[in-house]
Amino acid sequence: MAPLPEREAVGTLLRHVLELLDGDVAKVYAERDLADYRPRYSPVVRALLAQGPMPIRDLARTVGVTHSAASQTVAQMNRAGLVDLTPGTDARQRLVSLTTKAHELLPLITAEWSATTAAMRTLDTELSMPLVDLLTELTTALTRRPFRQRITDAGLPTRPPQDRRGESGLP
Repeated sequence: MAPLPEREAVGTLLRHVLELLDGDVAKVYAERDLADYRPRYSPVVRALLAQGPMPIRDLARTVGVTHSAASQTVAQMNRAGLVDLTPGTDARQRLVSLTTKAHELLPLITAEWSATTAAMRTLDTELSMPLVDLLTELTTALTRRPFRQRITDAGLPTRPPQDRRGESGLP
């Protein structure tokens, strides 16, 4: 097992946790000969199943990611043959819909999602609070007061002082 990042490297630790979680979900798919299926595809599949074809912008909002992230994921899913893209009512808009291939994978995707949800519940019993509750609390706090503001409040000047070495003619 790789050593944990230092305690203050919170961003690194968050990425490490995500890699542990998503990495093992990806292994589940690879073991079932779906190595090109990514864990981040499942929320897209679930949204399209629930609401039908939709523009990437709406899909991003539904899944809770940026437009750019949704667009990249949809492009990868399109290359994997899981979604089709068709022109929308606006020339800038593309509608995303599930392909026959995606529908054929639904039993496995649904089973994995259910098993992953159950596994998350068992993991939560080992934590001081359910992970989703902590992440929701964290998101709410950072929405209320962004981390950038917290950094400034902790004493970092909003603009770094100008380097004045060259002004006096000294190196």
